Amino acid sequence: MSTYPVESIRNFSIIAHVDHGKSTLADRLLEITGTIAKTDHNKQVLDKLQVERERGITVKAQSASLFYSHEGANYLLNLIDTPGHVDFSYEVSRSLSACQGVLLVVDANQGIQAQTVANFYLAFEAQLAIIPVINKIDLKNADPERVEKQIEKLFDIPVDECVRISAKQGTNVEKVLQKVIEKIPPPQCNTADPLKALVFDSTFDHYRGVIANIALFGGEIQKGHKVVSAHTKKRYEVHEVGILTPNEQPTHKLYAGQVGYLIAGMKEVTEAQIGDTLFLYKQPVEPLPGFKSAKPMVFAGMYPVDQTEYNNLKSALERLTLNDSSVTVHRDSSLALGAGWRLGFLGLLHMEVFNQRLEQEYNMSVIVTAPTVPYKAVLSSAKLIKEYGKAEITIINPAQFPDKLSVSEYLEPTVLGTIVTPQEYIGKIITLCQDRRAVQKDMLYIDEHRVILKYLFPLNEIVVDFYDALKSLSSGYASFDYEDAGYQAADLIKMDILLNGIPVEELATIIHNDKAYATGKFLCERLKDAIPRQLFEIAIQAAVGKKIIARETLKAYRKNVVAKCYGGDITRRMKLLKRQAEGKKLMRRIGNVEVPRDAFIRVLKRETDKNQ
Repeated sequence: MSTYPVESIRNFSIIAHVDHGKSTLADRLLEITGTIAKTDHNKQVLDKLQVERERGITVKAQSASLFYSHEGANYLLNLIDTPGHVDFSYEVSRSLSACQGVLLVVDANQGIQAQTVANFYLAFEAQLAIIPVINKIDLKNADPERVEKQIEKLFDIPVDECVRISAKQGTNVEKVLQKVIEKIPPPQCNTADPLKALVFDSTFDHYRGVIANIALFGGEIQKGHKVVSAHTKKRYEVHEVGILTPNEQPTHKLYAGQVGYLIAGMKEVTEAQIGDTLFLYKQPVEPLPGFKSAKPMVFAGMYPVDQTEYNNLKSALERLTLNDSSVTVHRDSSLALGAGWRLGFLGLLHMEVFNQRLEQEYNMSVIVTAPTVPYKAVLSSAKLIKEYGKAEITIINPAQFPDKLSVSEYLEPTVLGTIVTPQEYIGKIITLCQDRRAVQKDMLYIDEHRVILKYLFPLNEIVVDFYDALKSLSSGYASFDYEDAGYQAADLIKMDILLNGIPVEELATIIHNDKAYATGKFLCERLKDAIPRQLFEIAIQAAVGKKIIARETLKAYRKNVVAKCYGGDITRRMKLLKRQAEGKKLMRRIGNVEVPRDAFIRVLKRETDKNQ
């Protein structure tokens, strides 16, 4: 590694919208540089997780070191392949902190889409060199000239800077490597400086402890060095350093400007904080800025199926959140589901992937409650202000929703959504946005066929099924991206679900007043299907305060007590029916309604109804 001075190092990421060919381009770059053997089986080599293979998407940024010769000089290229979905934008922003440039990949058929715009601005704000790459030029409907004009109009990048490639066939990919060396500057650091290493990712190994991915911003590191964490102030001895090619390859040393991994005997998952700075013992340095903490957009309760699995699930959550630091974890408990946690995610896909990884990597089966968003309440009651210690509280659980009499106003989170769509679908999409209480902010034609729409959405309206509805309306052509836009005042209410007059805490939900009746009716209908019939009648009601706004009745199993009557006096039949009704009434008063434990998420997810 000492033969690669700082001037010969290039650190870059590949960024793009979902399915524009980032991982395929990474495969070709690995093959051309001889990092992996060239075979037909090289498909998404850097997508190592089972969930990535099954879904065909990248959910975790992966790095690899490439060695390449250009014009007689040897270069070390550190590549980071990033996710493309909006829910994993935190992975992208973290990856960019270890880079000096990016490859902005755009599909020659689909053109610029919502996440392309978002990722461009992430790189632009970080002041990175941007190389536009137009991929999939081998497709029958590819139109690279149109895409080049879109890039020039939206991003102000000249047409002659775009590189046209086909990552699948390997066409022109060599030119991308040459552009990386020419356009992306080397890192600004020096080997003579004291050691300063940024931890930008980490994983947990059962045998070796925490494996930290590091980018060196100064100095050098080798086996035997004693390093200190700026975050925990703990001291460690380095057991192993190396590079990822893309598998771990131990090396003697790592030098300034290089990207690699480090194993230093960290046994606890809390010891390797992403964004931490490592420095040599007795050579303290100013810690690096680290990363802005991720802001959760969606909250959900997570409980073990069996309470005896609580400690195992706790350990699995700690290890998985080490690898995915954007998830926030708070202890929680429920009368029906027992002890558990309330987790914060960046979106619904993020929640589903996290749950899938728990099952696949740690063999944990969990119950996940319906996703909610964080609301705020401005308190007017002096007693409550004194109790909470502040006038504005955040509500992530409907059980904490304060009464309207003690609140001056409720606030709901909003997001600024960007929709890129072919113009023929504009009418349908505008109607969909209006149904979701969105306010139009901007409308811009990229070219004669495609339009960018900007809307201010309440987060609650898009978090569950908006993306599916948008794809359905636009035949899959529209794309969607959003960013946080703060809070706005809203007419919010808490809706309870009652079973025979008893509220079920897990099914309580916070909604906008305008949507109360429709949502209440829908939930009652779904519960009627989900709850098994009992020997007594069950009244399923949706209530706002004391007011019942919707009701469904689940009929009791009945025995035909008049089957033995054939003719005769009518009073005999009436006596039998009356006795049966009295028995049912008593049973209803003392009976216990059994709600299936896995019904909570199924009942409250709106798209379930559509899929069925």
